Amino acid sequence: KDKEVVLAAVQRNAGTLKYADRTLRKDKEVVLAAVQQTAWTLKHADKTLRKDKEVVLAAVQRNAGTLKYADRTLRKDKEVVLAAVQQTAWTLKHADKTLRKDKEVVL
Repeated sequence: KDKEVVLAAVQRNAGTLKYADRTLRKDKEVVLAAVQQTAWTLKHADKTLRKDKEVVLAAVQRNAGTLKYADRTLRKDKEVVLAAVQQTAWTLKHADKTLRKDKEVVL
């Protein structure tokens, strides 16, 4: 439960986030440190942070495939989806249907 210990742990090995106390998986600083190292750790973040645009953008910019772990509201967010699709087109499948019809996103 010690934030400093968990923060140091995720900075060395982001995968340790999944073993962190639930309260620390809700801590934006801890989760950002994890996703900036290994984007896939977004899946272990609390749902509230999967709705946080800054956290999701940090993950998606590192690895576009993490869009699938973003909250549905952010899969409707053009900026977030563009950040993913510009890296890897196949991530469009995780975007909201409305954005899959948007020419700017698709092209």
